[in-house]
Amino acid sequence: RSRPGSPSPSSSVREVWCTKKGDFRKFAARLGEAESDYAALAGELDDVVRGMLDFRALAAFADVAVSALRAGQRFAREYGLAKRRRGLVDFDDLIREAVVLLKTPGMGDWVRYKLDQSIDHILVDEAQDTNKAQWEIVRALAGEFLETAPEDRPRPRTIFAVGDFKQAIFGFQGTNPREFLTAREAFARYIADRERELLDIPLDESYRSSPPILDFVDAAICELGHEAIGLDRAVNAHRSALKKARLPGRVTLWEPVHVDEQPADEGEEGWIDDAKRTFAGLLARQVREWLDDGLWLEGQGRALRPEDVLILVRSRVTLAPLIVARLHAEGVPVAGVDRLTLTAPLAIRDLLAALRFALQPRDDLTLASLLVSPLFGWSQDALYESAFGRRGDLWRTIRESGAHGETVAGLEIILGFADLSTPYQLLETILSGPIDGRRKLLARLGEEARDPIEELLNAALAFEGEGTPTLQRFIDWFDRGEVEIKRDPSAPLDAVRVMTVHGAKGLQAPLVILADATADPDKIPFRSIALDVPGAGQVPLPRPRKAEQLGALTERVEALSRAEREEHWRLLYVALTRAEERLVIGGALGKSARDGAPRESWYALCERAMARLGGEAGEDMLFGEARHFAGAPPTEFKRRETRERIAPPLHAQPAWLRAP
Repeated sequence: RSRPGSPSPSSSVREVWCTKKGDFRKFAARLGEAESDYAALAGELDDVVRGMLDFRALAAFADVAVSALRAGQRFAREYGLAKRRRGLVDFDDLIREAVVLLKTPGMGDWVRYKLDQSIDHILVDEAQDTNKAQWEIVRALAGEFLETAPEDRPRPRTIFAVGDFKQAIFGFQGTNPREFLTAREAFARYIADRERELLDIPLDESYRSSPPILDFVDAAICELGHEAIGLDRAVNAHRSALKKARLPGRVTLWEPVHVDEQPADEGEEGWIDDAKRTFAGLLARQVREWLDDGLWLEGQGRALRPEDVLILVRSRVTLAPLIVARLHAEGVPVAGVDRLTLTAPLAIRDLLAALRFALQPRDDLTLASLLVSPLFGWSQDALYESAFGRRGDLWRTIRESGAHGETVAGLEIILGFADLSTPYQLLETILSGPIDGRRKLLARLGEEARDPIEELLNAALAFEGEGTPTLQRFIDWFDRGEVEIKRDPSAPLDAVRVMTVHGAKGLQAPLVILADATADPDKIPFRSIALDVPGAGQVPLPRPRKAEQLGALTERVEALSRAEREEHWRLLYVALTRAEERLVIGGALGKSARDGAPRESWYALCERAMARLGGEAGEDMLFGEARHFAGAPPTEFKRRETRERIAPPLHAQPAWLRAP
């Protein structure tokens, strides 16, 4: 019996009549003469052998799936026990137990009876993102809503569900927009059977976007087709319900940034594709110029301000922090990404390196990371000169060299406070004391590092109330947790916002930039699948590789791929409709993208929509070329009297603030 993944005798035999790609080899004339049925027999044998190979691949996948399921079962069991021990429930528990309660004979009837007396109206908001269990709660509460005649109640009972299928973008959270359609059909039958009226009001009026933006959205949907977003009927054309019906708008399609050669000195960002770095820099420079030139906003009746700009990305991983850094470098006020894990920012990693050094000064890797951080500002070359060829640990080497007095003094301050201070006090000493860490970190990493630093201090302060606040316990506690910072995106803030399309749901801005429209959806990681197993319901499984997509798995993978692609296009719809009067679309292409943006990318669809509307191409000083579609001619830039950047006022600091 051969091991899974290794060449098997059956696969070797199959290569006699098939290529490795599965294509039949050309038969020599003499084989046909020797055996007239050779081709038919080879085909029959191939079917048998292929079935054996498929079964073998499925068996290997089943081995992996069983191991994953056992690990998942163990985790779920431990998670359930942990909740029970602490008397806690999570969000899913609340929904699941509410469904069970309402369906339990006797008790459920009593609960519904008590609730029935006090409910006159049920409102379901964001109905397209309401999952199956939540709809079961709604059905249970509304089960006898219309059984009583309207004249027998002081107020008529009503159900109102508002949702836009085109904005269903939370499939990764387990929602399915088709549950919305199923619920609508069920309630339609329920209401019709009782001879009541159902009003089906289309959502085709926009109170956010100007007519040119909506024309562009309609053109994109026409190019795509309503089936591609999962709808079974055509989408009505959008109409702007803004009071200024003739409000001008403008859609701009930047030429994708493409860099053929990687620079020799890539610096700290060498791991990021150079086209993305170039694009982020150009985008930041363009925003800076718009602000300096006073780009006029007709809807606002004034020039553009930083808070009018909303930059959207698909994920926060690479491009978002890069854009934030470039905006900061251009002097543009920026709020940073909308959500981040506290252990991720570089400022936090640098401060944790300082704490780890205080705990174990002979840890050379930690000390090396600390030295090249903004706290001490060493270059990689300086570190190499001190570290290479040393005979002892790094701390002893630089201390005895006599060449790094300022660095040694700073490190000794950290060590001197480590034994006598709580983690919070040590962090404050590093940030506000002689090391001047806060100023150094903000100067190097930008204003977006301020929030993570403050949250780290808050975490250290909260830790002091949970037991003995030792440094080792704090580092262990912090490493094992996942503290997440989430900014309120709707809070008033005089800064550019950078966030994901998911995070921008429900928001709007006068000027929206879709920054990574060139991303290839085929390269985005897929979600896991669920297989219907008799007696077990839906069983979660890891995503099978292409060679393992056989039998029932083929159906599930195809269905999931179709659903993910539909959500991919709905996510674009949400992104486009965030704009009030100016929409800009751009992105970067890797070295391998010689033929332009991938066909299934947002950019490729926007190109077709722009062509459909007859968008005009023109030269762009930063991006080389851009295409534009506009309604009424926009007002010319009202330039400010000077383009000189006005620095924020400096506040005098008392002499004692950073004194040792």
